[in-house]
Amino acid sequence: MAKRDFYEILGVAKNASEDEIKKAYRKLAMKYHPDRNPDSKGAEEKFKEAKEAYEMLSDASKREAYDRYGHAGVDPNMGGAGGPGGPGFGGFGDAFGDIFGDIFGQGARGGRSAGPQVYRGADLRYNLEITLEQAAHGYDTTIRVPSWDECETCHGSGAKPGTSPTTCTTCGGQGQVRMQQGFFSIQQTCPKCHGTGKIIPTPCSTCSGAGRIKRNKTLEVKIPAGIDDGMRIRSSGNGEPGMNGGPPGDLYVEIHIKAHPVFQRDGDDLHCEIPVSFAKAALGGEVEVPTLNGKASFTLPEGTQSGKTFRLRGKGIKGVRSGYAGDLFCHVVVETPVKLTERQKELLQEFEQLTNAGGSKHSPQSKSWKDKVKEFFE
Repeated sequence: MAKRDFYEILGVAKNASEDEIKKAYRKLAMKYHPDRNPDSKGAEEKFKEAKEAYEMLSDASKREAYDRYGHAGVDPNMGGAGGPGGPGFGGFGDAFGDIFGDIFGQGARGGRSAGPQVYRGADLRYNLEITLEQAAHGYDTTIRVPSWDECETCHGSGAKPGTSPTTCTTCGGQGQVRMQQGFFSIQQTCPKCHGTGKIIPTPCSTCSGAGRIKRNKTLEVKIPAGIDDGMRIRSSGNGEPGMNGGPPGDLYVEIHIKAHPVFQRDGDDLHCEIPVSFAKAALGGEVEVPTLNGKASFTLPEGTQSGKTFRLRGKGIKGVRSGYAGDLFCHVVVETPVKLTERQKELLQEFEQLTNAGGSKHSPQSKSWKDKVKEFFE
Protein backbone atom coordinates (compact mmCIF):
# COMPACT_ATOMS: atom_id res chain seq x y z
CA MET A 1 0.00 0.00 0.00
CA ALA A 2 1.45 3.39 -1.03
CA LYS A 3 2.39 5.73 1.79
CA ARG A 4 0.49 8.98 2.18
CA ASP A 5 2.28 12.29 1.78
CA PHE A 6 3.73 13.44 5.13
CA TYR A 7 2.47 17.01 4.65
CA GLU A 8 -0.99 15.68 3.84
CA ILE A 9 -0.97 13.51 6.99
CA LEU A 10 -0.23 16.53 9.21
CA GLY A 11 -2.52 18.82 7.20
CA VAL A 12 0.12 21.50 6.56
CA ALA A 13 1.51 23.18 3.46
CA LYS A 14 4.92 22.20 2.04
CA ASN A 15 6.35 25.56 3.09
CA ALA A 16 5.03 25.20 6.66
CA SER A 17 7.30 26.45 9.44
CA GLU A 18 8.69 24.23 12.20
CA ASP A 19 6.18 25.77 14.59
CA GLU A 20 3.22 24.96 12.30
CA ILE A 21 4.43 21.37 11.89
CA LYS A 22 4.80 20.95 15.65
CA LYS A 23 1.32 22.37 16.36
CA ALA A 24 -0.28 20.16 13.72
CA TYR A 25 1.39 17.05 15.16
CA ARG A 26 0.37 17.87 18.74
CA LYS A 27 -3.23 18.30 17.65
CA LEU A 28 -3.28 14.91 15.89
CA ALA A 29 -1.38 13.19 18.72
CA MET A 30 -3.94 14.42 21.26
CA LYS A 31 -6.80 13.27 19.05
CA TYR A 32 -5.54 9.80 18.10
CA HIS A 33 -3.38 8.81 21.09
CA PRO A 34 -3.98 5.12 22.01
CA ASP A 35 -4.67 6.06 25.64
CA ARG A 36 -7.61 8.15 24.49
CA ASN A 37 -8.79 5.56 21.97
CA PRO A 38 -8.07 2.20 23.65
CA ASP A 39 -10.38 0.14 21.40
CA SER A 40 -9.75 1.86 18.07
CA LYS A 41 -7.25 0.22 15.74
CA GLY A 42 -7.81 3.00 13.20
CA ALA A 43 -6.86 5.69 15.72
CA GLU A 44 -3.69 3.81 16.60
CA GLU A 45 -2.66 3.63 12.93
CA LYS A 46 -3.33 7.34 12.45
CA PHE A 47 -1.27 8.10 15.57
CA LYS A 48 1.68 6.09 14.21
CA GLU A 49 1.28 7.71 10.81
CA ALA A 50 1.33 11.23 12.33
CA LYS A 51 4.31 10.33 14.53
CA GLU A 52 6.34 9.12 11.55
CA ALA A 53 5.42 12.23 9.52
CA TYR A 54 6.46 14.52 12.39
CA GLU A 55 9.76 12.68 12.96
CA MET A 56 10.67 13.15 9.31
CA LEU A 57 9.50 16.76 8.84
CA SER A 58 10.83 18.06 12.17
CA ASP A 59 14.35 16.98 11.23
CA ALA A 60 15.83 19.53 8.81
CA SER A 61 18.04 17.08 6.88
CA LYS A 62 15.31 14.41 6.64
CA ARG A 63 12.79 17.00 5.52
CA GLU A 64 15.17 18.22 2.80
CA ALA A 65 15.70 14.64 1.62
CA TYR A 66 11.95 14.01 1.63
CA ASP A 67 11.23 17.22 -0.28
CA ARG A 68 13.78 16.19 -2.94
CA TYR A 69 13.11 12.49 -3.32
CA GLY A 70 9.83 11.73 -1.57
CA HIS A 71 9.50 8.64 0.64
CA ALA A 72 12.46 6.99 -1.06
CA GLY A 73 14.70 9.79 0.16
CA VAL A 74 14.10 8.87 3.82
CA ASP A 75 13.84 5.09 3.44
CA PRO A 76 16.87 3.48 5.17
CA ASN A 77 16.52 0.43 2.93
CA MET A 78 17.21 2.35 -0.28
CA GLY A 79 21.00 2.34 0.13
CA GLY A 80 21.37 -1.08 -1.56
CA ALA A 81 22.48 -4.46 -0.23
CA GLY A 82 26.10 -4.10 -1.13
CA GLY A 83 26.98 -1.18 1.23
CA PRO A 84 28.92 1.85 0.06
CA GLY A 85 30.69 0.00 -2.72
CA GLY A 86 27.95 -2.50 -3.49
CA PRO A 87 25.31 -2.53 -6.20
CA GLY A 88 22.57 0.05 -6.01
CA PHE A 89 24.57 2.56 -3.97
CA GLY A 90 24.92 5.01 -6.83
CA GLY A 91 21.17 5.86 -6.70
CA PHE A 92 19.97 7.23 -3.40
CA GLY A 93 23.37 6.90 -1.80
CA ASP A 94 24.59 9.57 -4.20
CA ALA A 95 21.46 11.58 -3.55
CA PHE A 96 22.18 11.58 0.20
CA GLY A 97 25.75 12.52 -0.53
CA ASP A 98 24.51 15.58 -2.41
CA ILE A 99 22.19 16.48 0.45
CA PHE A 100 24.93 16.34 3.07
CA GLY A 101 27.19 18.22 0.69
CA ASP A 102 24.62 21.02 0.56
CA ILE A 103 24.26 21.06 4.33
CA PHE A 104 27.91 20.85 5.31
CA GLY A 105 29.49 22.58 2.32
CA GLN A 106 31.27 19.43 1.09
CA GLY A 107 30.33 16.22 -0.67
CA ALA A 108 29.70 13.33 1.71
CA ARG A 109 32.32 11.20 -0.03
CA GLY A 110 35.03 13.75 -0.55
CA GLY A 111 35.03 16.66 -2.98
CA ARG A 112 35.94 20.23 -2.30
CA SER A 113 37.48 21.18 1.03
CA ALA A 114 35.89 23.60 3.43
CA GLY A 115 37.64 26.33 5.40
CA PRO A 116 36.96 27.45 8.99
CA GLN A 117 33.27 27.87 9.63
CA VAL A 118 31.84 31.39 9.75
CA TYR A 119 29.36 32.15 12.55
CA ARG A 120 26.95 35.05 12.90
CA GLY A 121 27.14 36.81 16.26
CA ALA A 122 24.42 36.29 18.86
CA ASP A 123 21.57 38.77 19.25
CA LEU A 124 21.40 40.84 22.43
CA ARG A 125 18.42 42.15 24.38
CA TYR A 126 18.28 45.39 26.36
CA ASN A 127 15.33 46.10 28.70
CA LEU A 128 14.41 49.79 28.65
CA GLU A 129 11.90 51.21 31.13
CA ILE A 130 10.04 54.38 30.13
CA THR A 131 7.04 56.36 31.38
CA LEU A 132 3.56 56.29 29.84
CA GLU A 133 4.02 59.89 28.67
CA GLN A 134 7.27 58.99 26.91
CA ALA A 135 5.58 56.02 25.25
CA ALA A 136 2.68 58.20 24.07
CA HIS A 137 4.69 61.11 22.71
CA GLY A 138 7.93 59.41 21.63
CA TYR A 139 11.28 59.61 23.36
CA ASP A 140 14.95 59.92 22.37
CA THR A 141 17.49 58.50 24.79
CA THR A 142 20.93 56.89 24.98
CA ILE A 143 21.80 53.46 26.35
CA ARG A 144 25.07 51.71 27.17
CA VAL A 145 25.53 48.21 25.80
CA PRO A 146 28.47 45.77 25.77
CA SER A 147 30.82 45.98 22.80
CA TRP A 148 33.99 44.21 21.71
CA ASP A 149 37.05 46.00 20.33
CA GLU A 150 40.19 44.54 18.83
CA CYS A 151 42.83 43.85 21.48
CA GLU A 152 45.54 46.52 21.22
CA THR A 153 48.19 44.19 22.63
CA CYS A 154 47.90 41.31 20.15
CA HIS A 155 46.09 43.27 17.39
CA GLY A 156 43.32 40.68 17.24
CA SER A 157 45.45 37.55 16.83
CA GLY A 158 44.83 36.31 20.38
CA ALA A 159 48.49 35.25 20.68
CA LYS A 160 51.09 36.74 23.01
CA PRO A 161 53.25 39.35 21.25
CA GLY A 162 56.21 37.63 19.62
CA THR A 163 54.25 34.41 19.09
CA SER A 164 51.58 33.45 16.58
CA PRO A 165 48.65 30.99 16.32
CA THR A 166 49.39 27.56 14.88
CA THR A 167 47.33 25.42 12.56
CA CYS A 168 45.00 23.02 14.37
CA THR A 169 46.39 19.49 13.98
CA THR A 170 42.99 17.88 14.50
CA CYS A 171 41.27 19.46 11.48
CA GLY A 172 44.34 20.60 9.52
CA GLY A 173 43.19 24.21 9.68
CA GLN A 174 39.80 23.50 8.08
CA GLY A 175 37.77 24.16 11.24
CA GLN A 176 35.77 20.99 10.53
CA VAL A 177 36.30 17.28 10.98
CA ARG A 178 34.72 14.42 9.07
CA MET A 179 32.84 11.67 10.89
CA GLN A 180 31.89 8.37 9.30
CA GLN A 181 28.35 7.10 10.04
CA GLY A 182 27.59 3.97 8.06
CA PHE A 183 28.11 4.90 4.43
CA PHE A 184 27.71 8.61 5.19
CA SER A 185 30.63 10.96 5.78
CA ILE A 186 29.46 13.99 7.75
CA GLN A 187 31.30 17.23 8.45
CA GLN A 188 31.06 18.88 11.88
CA THR A 189 32.82 21.66 13.80
CA CYS A 190 36.26 20.71 15.07
CA PRO A 191 36.00 20.11 18.85
CA LYS A 192 39.57 21.29 19.48
CA CYS A 193 39.70 24.67 17.70
CA HIS A 194 35.89 25.25 17.73
CA GLY A 195 35.82 26.00 14.00
CA THR A 196 38.62 28.59 13.88
CA GLY A 197 41.21 26.24 12.32
CA LYS A 198 43.89 27.64 14.64
CA ILE A 199 45.31 26.90 18.08
CA ILE A 200 46.91 29.56 20.30
CA PRO A 201 49.77 27.94 22.29
CA THR A 202 50.60 31.13 24.22
CA PRO A 203 47.49 33.31 24.67
CA CYS A 204 47.71 37.08 24.99
CA SER A 205 47.58 38.07 28.66
CA THR A 206 45.42 41.12 27.95
CA CYS A 207 42.55 39.37 26.14
CA SER A 208 43.23 35.75 27.28
CA GLY A 209 43.45 34.62 23.66
CA ALA A 210 40.10 36.04 22.54
CA GLY A 211 41.67 38.71 20.33
CA ARG A 212 39.17 41.29 21.53
CA ILE A 213 38.36 43.26 24.66
CA LYS A 214 34.88 43.76 26.07
CA ARG A 215 33.90 47.38 26.55
CA ASN A 216 30.70 49.43 26.69
CA LYS A 217 29.42 51.68 23.93
CA THR A 218 26.73 54.34 23.91
CA LEU A 219 23.90 54.10 21.41
CA GLU A 220 21.12 56.55 20.59
CA VAL A 221 17.64 55.03 20.66
CA LYS A 222 14.58 56.71 19.17
CA ILE A 223 11.36 55.49 20.80
CA PRO A 224 8.48 56.04 18.35
CA ALA A 225 5.29 57.69 19.63
CA GLY A 226 2.59 55.19 20.60
CA ILE A 227 4.89 52.26 21.40
CA ASP A 228 3.36 49.71 23.76
CA ASP A 229 4.69 47.57 26.57
CA GLY A 230 6.64 44.51 25.34
CA MET A 231 7.37 45.91 21.86
CA ARG A 232 10.94 45.69 20.61
CA ILE A 233 13.15 48.06 18.61
CA ARG A 234 15.83 46.43 16.48
CA SER A 235 19.28 47.98 16.23
CA SER A 236 20.95 46.14 13.34
CA GLY A 237 24.56 44.99 13.80
CA ASN A 238 24.88 46.03 17.46
CA GLY A 239 24.74 42.52 18.89
CA GLU A 240 27.72 40.25 19.60
CA PRO A 241 30.40 40.14 16.88
CA GLY A 242 30.56 37.13 14.58
CA MET A 243 33.32 34.54 14.52
CA ASN A 244 35.82 33.97 11.73
CA GLY A 245 34.61 37.03 9.86
CA GLY A 246 30.92 36.32 10.38
CA PRO A 247 28.41 39.20 10.60
CA PRO A 248 27.47 40.63 14.00
CA GLY A 249 24.12 39.92 15.62
CA ASP A 250 21.44 42.51 16.31
CA LEU A 251 20.44 44.38 19.45
CA TYR A 252 16.77 44.29 20.46
CA VAL A 253 15.61 47.04 22.82
CA GLU A 254 12.56 45.71 24.67
CA ILE A 255 10.20 48.37 26.03
CA HIS A 256 8.71 48.19 29.52
CA ILE A 257 6.28 50.94 30.57
CA LYS A 258 6.20 52.00 34.22
CA ALA A 259 2.92 51.92 36.13
CA HIS A 260 1.18 55.32 35.97
CA PRO A 261 -0.40 56.93 39.06
CA VAL A 262 -3.53 58.06 37.13
CA PHE A 263 -3.96 56.07 33.91
CA GLN A 264 -4.09 52.41 32.96
CA ARG A 265 -3.40 51.58 29.32
CA ASP A 266 -5.40 49.06 27.28
CA GLY A 267 -4.05 49.02 23.74
CA ASP A 268 -4.59 52.56 22.45
CA ASP A 269 -7.25 53.35 25.09
CA LEU A 270 -6.69 54.83 28.53
CA HIS A 271 -8.73 54.28 31.69
CA CYS A 272 -8.85 56.35 34.86
CA GLU A 273 -10.98 56.63 37.99
CA ILE A 274 -12.65 60.00 38.71
CA PRO A 275 -13.64 60.51 42.37
CA VAL A 276 -16.67 62.82 42.77
CA SER A 277 -18.45 63.97 45.89
CA PHE A 278 -21.79 62.65 46.99
CA ALA A 279 -23.38 66.04 46.34
CA LYS A 280 -21.76 66.37 42.88
CA ALA A 281 -23.02 62.93 41.86
CA ALA A 282 -26.53 63.79 43.04
CA LEU A 283 -26.74 67.30 41.59
CA GLY A 284 -24.60 66.84 38.46
CA GLY A 285 -22.30 69.43 36.90
CA GLU A 286 -19.08 69.89 34.98
CA VAL A 287 -16.15 67.58 35.81
CA GLU A 288 -12.58 68.38 34.80
CA VAL A 289 -10.28 65.42 34.06
CA PRO A 290 -6.58 65.09 33.13
CA THR A 291 -5.36 63.66 29.80
CA LEU A 292 -1.87 63.03 28.43
CA ASN A 293 -2.24 66.24 26.40
CA GLY A 294 -3.63 68.61 29.01
CA LYS A 295 -7.10 68.92 30.57
CA ALA A 296 -10.56 67.97 29.35
CA SER A 297 -14.07 68.05 30.83
CA PHE A 298 -17.45 66.37 30.56
CA THR A 299 -20.89 66.96 32.01
CA LEU A 300 -21.96 64.75 34.90
CA PRO A 301 -25.75 64.26 34.79
CA GLU A 302 -27.90 64.40 37.93
CA GLY A 303 -28.11 61.21 39.91
CA THR A 304 -24.92 59.63 38.53
CA GLN A 305 -24.14 56.35 40.26
CA SER A 306 -20.72 55.06 41.28
CA GLY A 307 -19.18 52.92 38.52
CA LYS A 308 -20.71 54.92 35.68
CA THR A 309 -18.24 55.21 32.75
CA PHE A 310 -17.86 58.23 30.49
CA ARG A 311 -15.99 58.00 27.17
CA LEU A 312 -13.90 60.86 25.81
CA ARG A 313 -13.16 60.08 22.18
CA GLY A 314 -9.66 60.65 20.83
CA LYS A 315 -8.17 61.36 24.27
CA GLY A 316 -6.23 58.09 24.43
CA ILE A 317 -2.97 57.18 22.66
CA LYS A 318 -2.26 57.08 18.94
CA GLY A 319 -0.52 53.71 18.58
CA VAL A 320 2.50 52.99 16.40
CA ARG A 321 0.35 51.22 13.82
CA SER A 322 -2.86 53.21 14.35
CA GLY A 323 -4.27 55.90 12.11
CA TYR A 324 -6.07 57.64 14.97
CA ALA A 325 -5.92 57.97 18.75
CA GLY A 326 -7.78 55.73 21.16
CA ASP A 327 -10.28 56.91 23.77
CA LEU A 328 -10.17 57.87 27.43
CA PHE A 329 -12.64 56.04 29.69
CA CYS A 330 -13.46 57.86 32.93
CA HIS A 331 -14.90 55.62 35.65
CA VAL A 332 -16.87 57.58 38.26
CA VAL A 333 -16.25 56.70 41.90
CA VAL A 334 -18.71 58.40 44.31
CA GLU A 335 -16.73 59.28 47.41
CA THR A 336 -18.33 58.82 50.82
CA PRO A 337 -17.48 61.78 53.13
CA VAL A 338 -15.41 60.96 56.23
CA LYS A 339 -14.51 62.68 59.54
CA LEU A 340 -17.81 64.59 59.64
CA THR A 341 -18.56 67.38 62.11
CA GLU A 342 -21.65 67.20 64.30
CA ARG A 343 -23.42 69.75 62.11
CA GLN A 344 -22.65 67.73 58.96
CA LYS A 345 -24.02 64.61 60.62
CA GLU A 346 -27.21 66.42 61.59
CA LEU A 347 -27.72 67.63 58.03
CA LEU A 348 -27.17 64.14 56.62
CA GLN A 349 -29.61 62.60 59.08
CA GLU A 350 -32.17 65.22 58.13
CA PHE A 351 -31.50 64.53 54.45
CA GLU A 352 -31.93 60.77 55.03
CA GLN A 353 -35.31 61.35 56.70
CA LEU A 354 -36.51 63.55 53.81
CA THR A 355 -35.30 60.99 51.27
CA ASN A 356 -37.11 58.12 53.01
CA ALA A 357 -40.26 60.20 53.23
CA GLY A 358 -40.18 60.69 49.47
CA GLY A 359 -40.41 56.93 48.82
CA SER A 360 -38.56 54.80 46.33
CA LYS A 361 -38.37 57.49 43.64
CA HIS A 362 -35.20 58.84 45.27
CA SER A 363 -33.49 55.42 45.46
CA PRO A 364 -34.53 53.29 42.45
CA GLN A 365 -31.55 50.93 42.75
CA SER A 366 -32.24 50.27 46.42
CA LYS A 367 -35.92 49.55 45.66
CA SER A 368 -34.94 47.16 42.85
CA TRP A 369 -32.44 45.35 45.08
CA LYS A 370 -34.95 44.94 47.91
CA ASP A 371 -37.50 43.47 45.50
CA LYS A 372 -34.95 40.93 44.26
CA VAL A 373 -34.04 39.92 47.82
CA LYS A 374 -37.71 39.50 48.66
CA GLU A 375 -38.27 37.27 45.61
CA PHE A 376 -35.21 35.23 46.53
CA PHE A 377 -36.48 34.37 50.00
CA GLU A 378 -39.99 33.71 48.81
